[in-house]
Amino acid sequence: MLKPTLESLRTAASNSFLVRRFNEKAFSAPYHFHPELELTLILKGEGKRYVGNNMSQYTAGDLVLLGADLPHCWKSENLVKGKISNASSVVLQFREDCLGAGFFKNKEMIVIHRLLQKSTHGIQFLNRSATAVAGKLLELDKEPHPFKKMILFLEVLHMLAGSKEFLLLNKEKETTVASSTDQSRINDIMAYIVEHFKKQITLDKAAAIAGMTPTAFCKYFKRVTRKTFIETVLEYRINYAMQQLVNTDHSISHISFESGFGDVSHFYKTFRTKQKLSPLHYRKKFRMDAFQ
Repeated sequence: MLKPTLESLRTAASNSFLVRRFNEKAFSAPYHFHPELELTLILKGEGKRYVGNNMSQYTAGDLVLLGADLPHCWKSENLVKGKISNASSVVLQFREDCLGAGFFKNKEMIVIHRLLQKSTHGIQFLNRSATAVAGKLLELDKEPHPFKKMILFLEVLHMLAGSKEFLLLNKEKETTVASSTDQSRINDIMAYIVEHFKKQITLDKAAAIAGMTPTAFCKYFKRVTRKTFIETVLEYRINYAMQQLVNTDHSISHISFESGFGDVSHFYKTFRTKQKLSPLHYRKKFRMDAFQ
């Protein structure tokens, strides 16, 4: 059974946070979560980034802060050549109490505390803010001295907290309740969608993951997420198709099947219903707007 993996981070008892650099042929981490907050800077690579129920395109320079237990993953791909490119990133991970319980609630840290609260949605930093923080994060990664490393850690958080150039990625909470059981169950189902929306997804399989009958699962999923299961799957497929229309020259039929639609006419009808435009007109409009 596919589930969002709980990643266990092992750091020395004397370490307050963890900074790591990853150099891979492709990002290999599955859809996962952990109690640590995470700041990820993409140095090389491109593909799709999944944060909660958000799917977006990422490229080198992508900078994202994730709150504790927010499921996420980066899927490598090369949209131009159709081949997986080399991937590289720097990742900073820490717990909210890494400097002591209540440290970030002190008056001097209030702006950082607000940042950490906002991170529950996932935050993408943009433009000059992202560039400035990226430079400081690389400096942190290379710094050998523990005290200086701590100062740089706080500087990174302070710079993020002061930024006004950002996007909230997961604006809509996936659950309407605080139940950890519900959250865990929904995470399992979202992992199934993330990993399989381009292929065949069945209601029976999703219901089995939730440990319910299909009828009970449909009612449960709608109550907790405020969307039907099918609506959620279609959102991922249409979102993926929109990005393919913008970033590739693939034919409409190719994008239809690549996005998980087994029938081109169904893809056209669904796309037009969601976007009020046909796939071809959406592509033309986007490219026309981009060059104006």
